[in-house]
Amino acid sequence: EKGDPPEKEDGGGGGGGGGGGGGDDGGGVALKKEIGLLSACGIIVGNIIGSGIFVSPKGVLENSGCVGLALLVWGATGAVTAVGALCYAELGVTIPKSGGDYAYVKEIFGGLAGFLRLWIAVLVIYPTNQAVIALTFANYVLHPLFPSCPPPEPGLRLLAAACLLLLTWVNCASVRWATRVQDVFTAGKLLALALIIGTGLFQICKGEHFWLAPAQAFSFWQRPSAGGVALAFLQGSFAYGGWNFLNYVTEELVDPYRRVPGGRAGRGGGNLPRAIFISIPLVTFVYVFANVAYVTAMSPRELLDSNAVAVTFGEKVLGVMAWVMPLAVALSTFGGVNGSLFTCSR
Repeated sequence: EKGDPPEKEDGGGGGGGGGGGGGDDGGGVALKKEIGLLSACGIIVGNIIGSGIFVSPKGVLENSGCVGLALLVWGATGAVTAVGALCYAELGVTIPKSGGDYAYVKEIFGGLAGFLRLWIAVLVIYPTNQAVIALTFANYVLHPLFPSCPPPEPGLRLLAAACLLLLTWVNCASVRWATRVQDVFTAGKLLALALIIGTGLFQICKGEHFWLAPAQAFSFWQRPSAGGVALAFLQGSFAYGGWNFLNYVTEELVDPYRRVPGGRAGRGGGNLPRAIFISIPLVTFVYVFANVAYVTAMSPRELLDSNAVAVTFGEKVLGVMAWVMPLAVALSTFGGVNGSLFTCSR
């Protein structure tokens, strides 16, 4: 029935895949399919765009040695992320199960390897990741209240714990509520980044593009090295982290893949690959042009001296509206916590 928490598949669903996608034998219990294309894009974009784009530009620029190479690294990292996401889309239609890495490791290498992967993720990877994002959220929420000193540690921890508890309750209460929260906060962080990009374009129209001219963009202040470029890619990869999270909720996607005659999952089509095709190029575009905007308002030295690039950017170009940037980072990280809880709980 529509109101029941789980929904049952029809008995004629077959082994590989009736509409529910949950049981292997048809007639098993499956999660309700409540995630459409828009929410699927929201999960990918919301998990990728956390605090990284507001903080990582410093690390990428520092290890690249010049503005031009840093922008190329951002674009190339997006391309590598797109390749990884497409590989995951292939896995998602080949092994149409929720659980992401755990489901694939268990299916390919057996129960022991799957259990070890899940054990490490549940006890180490996911809790620490969510704690870091929640603490970042708390830090940026309290930043306007303590502009001249760091926020008190107990306040940070209490606010981070409150954030985790609230979003855990939302995710336990309703899948629909959790996806709505994700959609709203994803839209909010995209609007904040649109403000940064729009301000950067306005700066360019004013003639503030000194560091974007080829002669200056590729003016190295330190000799580039393979190790430095590798570290720049690593910093950029942190900002793109979360591209694989849609595969954690494959069974809850509406039309995740296209059917071919015989009831098997076909390659191409479906909301799983579509969401990836939409989201990864969108995030890459936003990241590259956000970094372009940063260097229209700050010199490389100013950017490297900043611990919160977006906040410094806001202080330099937004004037009395500078408070928008800490709020934007807070909204971004709040949505990141929700996305992490939503996907990792699967």
